Amino acid sequence: MELTWHGHSTWRVDVGDTTLLIDPFFDNPKTDTDPEEIHPDYVLLTHGHADHIGDVDRYEGTTLVASPEVVEYCRDEYGDFDAVGGMGMNLGGTVELGDAYVTMHRADHTNGMDTSYGTSGGMPAGFIVSDTKPTQVADEESTTFYHAGDTGLMTEMRDVIGPYLEPDAAAVPAGDHFTMGPMQAAIAVDWLDVDHAFPMHYDTFPPIEIETEDFVNEVKGTGSDAEVHVLDGDETFELSEGY
Repeated sequence: MELTWHGHSTWRVDVGDTTLLIDPFFDNPKTDTDPEEIHPDYVLLTHGHADHIGDVDRYEGTTLVASPEVVEYCRDEYGDFDAVGGMGMNLGGTVELGDAYVTMHRADHTNGMDTSYGTSGGMPAGFIVSDTKPTQVADEESTTFYHAGDTGLMTEMRDVIGPYLEPDAAAVPAGDHFTMGPMQAAIAVDWLDVDHAFPMHYDTFPPIEIETEDFVNEVKGTGSDAEVHVLDGDETFELSEGY
């Protein structure tokens, strides 16, 4: 599994021959990538805020995976998308997307937007991406990545996502102000019991500028064994079983 961070909360995840693009927003200072250079099989949206769906219109015809409310909003605003394989999924569901299995889990955030459902885009979400279908039996050969979306610290990380969905790596928002800051993001890493942690959703706007070393130190302060990777924009990390 290859994880490429394109700044803010934008991640390309390659699982086998399948490319997922999460929260496409390339108008951020960490990336030099033209959104049209990427040809995802699926575009996953954690919620409907502009800094997470900003470039979704570049991928019309790609399968869109999001809450039903966000899918409808994007259809109304940006045109049609390919209505197959996981479009309009919801919290707790797992869908098979090519070589990947994607589980949607809640995030503690807001999701206000103008849709025919009203002004709510539904519950914001995070995605757990794995190369095997999640079951109650631990699979040591699986490789799993958790994109936490925009969220505050929540005990579901400790009580559900960590022990049952078993991510090996997690990207957590650390920019503060709108999401967790370095301290709470570090606690999330500890609760998730991951081997690898990546900060995201920082330095895009003045209110979320941070010193990433604070996050590194806070993770150490929890006693977590997780290795923190502060990626450069457009940098790829190879996540493999046993790494």
